[in-house]
Amino acid sequence: MDEVFKALADPSRRRLLDSLNERTGQTLRELCTGLELSRQAVSKHLAVLEAANLVTTLWRGREKLHYLNAAPVNAIAERWINRYDRGRVHALADLKTALESATMSEEFVYTTYIRTTPEKLWQALTDPAFTKRYWGATFETDWQPGSPMVWEQSGWIGKDPEQVVVTADLYRTLSYTWHTVDQAFADQFGFSPEDFAQLAGEPRSTVTFDLAPLREMVKLTVIHNGFGPESLMLSGIREGWPAILANLKTLLETGETLPEPELAP
Repeated sequence: MDEVFKALADPSRRRLLDSLNERTGQTLRELCTGLELSRQAVSKHLAVLEAANLVTTLWRGREKLHYLNAAPVNAIAERWINRYDRGRVHALADLKTALESATMSEEFVYTTYIRTTPEKLWQALTDPAFTKRYWGATFETDWQPGSPMVWEQSGWIGKDPEQVVVTADLYRTLSYTWHTVDQAFADQFGFSPEDFAQLAGEPRSTVTFDLAPLREMVKLTVIHNGFGPESLMLSGIREGWPAILANLKTLLETGETLPEPELAP
């Protein structure tokens, strides 16, 4: 956590985070616009933010895109905000909210570091005995590319021909298409008729888990994309994934899960 506090101590780095909060997924050139800093200085500040895991990056062709990452601030919230008087750490709470609600990007990107092995993390992502504990959902599939997936969560069962495994590179990359929202799902999780109508008309999205060993840890990057403009599903994803991934990290590192929420992005 020391790296996070040091990274946040610099006003220029906070301005970069503000810029990414307004529009996440920017290039270095875009982030330099409006800042009275050289390209080299911005690049150095971004390196500090990335080292602190406050910013995560993805390559799109030849462009390197920068995204806000809420994982370290969530960790601070769990250790400090939830333990002590919230009034004394109001600024951190505001930052946590800002990082989890970055706008103007039609994808969700989140990176966390888990003290585990790629093999155990893969099992936690695919084994119903694990997913049930930290997520409340299970998946029936053989985890082969193109294979159908049957999704069960809180009594709701979802399956259709387009709900499939996309990529399964053992211990490295896993991706699959996300569920859509049918009437049974809306009834189970209490969506209003208006929200159900919007969700039912949205395109199907895809989630990808990228696993990268790093000494005694695994760097897990979750990329969830394929949403349409002003997606209601994406809004739910942004709230749901940080809680699910925090629960996954806690389970793998301690053997226990966090107090049970209803996790249904």
